[in-house]
Formats: sequence, C-alpha cells, structure tokens
Amino acid sequence: MQSYTIGQAARLLGVSPDTARRWADAGRVATHRDESGRRLIDGRDLAAFSVELAKNDGGDEGASYTSVRNAFPGIVTAVKLGDVAAQVEIQAGPHRLVSLLTREAVEELGLEVGVEATARVKSTNVHIDRT
Repeated sequence: MQSYTIGQAARLLGVSPDTARRWADAGRVATHRDESGRRLIDGRDLAAFSVELAKNDGGDEGASYTSVRNAFPGIVTAVKLGDVAAQVEIQAGPHRLVSLLTREAVEELGLEVGVEATARVKSTNVHIDRT
C-alpha cells in the first residue's frame, strides 16, 4: 500500500503542510515513521480522512477552488469493479469526483483505495490518470 508524506497529503487535501501536520499531531489522521524517520500516512487512512474531512469540514468557506486545465489531483476513495465496467471515486480537496470506466483501465492503472490519481474533466466526461 502506498504511503504519503505530510507534504504530499497536504497537497492532496488542499491544505498547507502545517495544517496537515497539526491534524496528525492532534490524532485526526494516523501516521507512522519510515526508516529515515519521516512521518508517513497510509493511503487507506488518508483516503478515509479525506472523505471525513469533506463531510465534516466542508472545506474552507472563503477559499477559492479552481482546476488548472480541468485537472483534479486527489486520492482514490472507492473502486467498484463489475465484470466489464468499474466506478472510481476520487476526493480532490473538497471535491468528490466519480468516473465510470472499464475494468481493464482500472486494472492497467492500478487504481485502488489510497492511490494518488488525477481526474481530468472535459465536457461531461471524466478521465482518470494515475500519478
């Protein structure tokens, strides 16, 4: 399972590294240390926290959210696989994006809960890129 540094988690959550560090210090999200002593957050824990944060905090009221070229970097929070099709949910800061794509695409991209990914939106289609 992929783990994220405090800085990476902050970027995915749309907050400053200091805010992410304070949340970790307060026990809002679990961390562990790697061999070099860096604090890391397990991808599944970060995915669950991002969903909880979006539900409970609703994002910063005064903050302005925008996408550069309609790209929404975030973390995969759910994957539902069918025989042929799949549904992937990404939490990108306060935004929850859902995309329907082929099961084959999900498997080729290695998409699973806790993996960093980018949702790209064009018109009514959402394309998922593994980052």
